[in-house]
Amino acid sequence: MANVVVVGAQWGDEGKGKIVDWLSERADVIARFQGGHNAGHTLVVDGEVYKLHALPSGVVRGGKLSVIGNGVVLDPWHLIKEIETIRAQGVSITPETLMIAENTPLILPFHGELDRARESQNSVAKIGTTGRGIGPCYEDKVGRRVIRVADLADAATLELRLDRALVHHDALRRGLGLEPIKRDEVLAQLREISAEILQYAAPVWKVLNEKRKAGKRILFEGAQGALLDIDFGTYPFVTSSNVIAGQAATGVGVGPGAIDFVLGIVKAYTTRVGEGPFPTELDDADGQRLGERGHEFGTTTGRKRRCGWFDACLVRQTCATSGVSGISLTKLDVLDGFETLKICVGYELDGKSLDYLPTAADEQARCTPVYEEIEGWSESTEGARSWADLPAQAIKYVRRIEELIECPVALVSTSPEREDTILVTDPFSD
Repeated sequence: MANVVVVGAQWGDEGKGKIVDWLSERADVIARFQGGHNAGHTLVVDGEVYKLHALPSGVVRGGKLSVIGNGVVLDPWHLIKEIETIRAQGVSITPETLMIAENTPLILPFHGELDRARESQNSVAKIGTTGRGIGPCYEDKVGRRVIRVADLADAATLELRLDRALVHHDALRRGLGLEPIKRDEVLAQLREISAEILQYAAPVWKVLNEKRKAGKRILFEGAQGALLDIDFGTYPFVTSSNVIAGQAATGVGVGPGAIDFVLGIVKAYTTRVGEGPFPTELDDADGQRLGERGHEFGTTTGRKRRCGWFDACLVRQTCATSGVSGISLTKLDVLDGFETLKICVGYELDGKSLDYLPTAADEQARCTPVYEEIEGWSESTEGARSWADLPAQAIKYVRRIEELIECPVALVSTSPEREDTILVTDPFSD
């Protein structure tokens, strides 16, 4: 049976939550493989709105196993609160439906404090972090001083891991003018929530490999977008993990051969939250119109998103680095009513033409877009569920995007509602 990876192919906020939820009907397991609760997914199911940050999008569907993989960094207090919120909306979450990898790193209170202190004191160039401790936790993981889920089960190990982390963090805090960490207070907080978290702990790598052997379908869910990837994004204005599809394997503990189809989620225009280069950004009435019609405010932070025209250069680039098999084009309905649409087909940099975004940050900032104009449409595409429901010019826009990014469209989304989706190619078909 086919297994599918879902990745954002822009700067995040492409509508992955709805697509993962829509695809999860065909899946047996939904596994989150990277990121933290800095990413937000909004799902609209029968008029009910669910806002997820740490939980995989599959939790709102009954009878599925949702997995938080080792590639995620997890704030246990946030997770408990989120579970309570989703349960209050009538969703059942139990150890039978939710599993956390035993080797998942934990975000502790001092990670968030460090994150926020750095950002507030950085007068050189702010990154635009959410301040939730994701970056510092990934640093501790690589520095071999992080506390992982399994460590909660043994008191001696837990203290040893915490003491190792404090040697590092207290030195950093002194340099930032912060008070030393209250060791016993953090330890007490961890002990208090340990049983709640440990009930979901499991050897995810083993469970998923057994599921594969049994012919079960796995949907690998990514967070953020490929342009925020720590290696291939617009560095340093990126997240602290690998976001591209290759991370799906290491983020849950399966081999790359487990991936059969990579679905890249792409908005019909472009948005970005926070700092960093954005070649097609619009600071005019068109940009404002996109933001208002698309309700472009961050699920996690509430920050207003920057908006711009579709950038085919960037999406072609992310389709290559993630090995995208097909894209899901979302929010097509936001473009209804524009007389003329623009698509970025290349850049100019210091008098030279480029068909990709360069790596150097100073060059990225100097790139200016080269646009191709295409006629818009006046009819509504909202709620369309087949090609026949779309205006001819909207279809032409979709087909032109396929040509420019050199990747076929597999799905088209025309509203936040689950069923307002046009299926072109089923990613789960063998």
